Amino acid sequence: MNLTDSLFSTIDFRSFSNLWFWLVLAVAWSNLTHFVMGVPFDLVQRARRKGGWIMDDLNTLAQIQARRRLEIMRSSGAGILGFWMTVLTMLAVLGFWYGYELSQALFLLLAPMTLAGWLGLRLAARVAEGGLADRELVRALFWTRVLIQSIGLLAILVTTMWGMWHNLTARALGL
Repeated sequence: MNLTDSLFSTIDFRSFSNLWFWLVLAVAWSNLTHFVMGVPFDLVQRARRKGGWIMDDLNTLAQIQARRRLEIMRSSGAGILGFWMTVLTMLAVLGFWYGYELSQALFLLLAPMTLAGWLGLRLAARVAEGGLADRELVRALFWTRVLIQSIGLLAILVTTMWGMWHNLTARALGL
């Protein structure tokens, strides 16, 4: 086995039978559920339990993240949204119409994450309006995290089922 064979066997494009894809899936959803709107969830838990200066830090960090995200969307949101929808459409067509496994895997990874990103952006708009602070902010961050975890759980289940079906049919058909 030469160097290129070794390299291409490590970077295998058969996503559903590749350990790297499943590691990326797990790490991505773990990060998305830990950092709701860019605020680490351990800070939310400590602010809920202890209050005081930790709650002030939570309020400040949430305001900073909310204004930052909304400013990015105001300045170039239409372009970002158009580009992102183009990428998702391209992945869906290449994956499910033309049958490219890598495109299927990327679509099943990125499409639910887009929904989770939208939930975070929606929460950022509520925080930036000034309507959420202290206990209300903790509650909103908690329930947004629960929603993102639910989306992640369903996304991992669907991806696992699709990947198993793909691996079983690909092996049975000799592809």
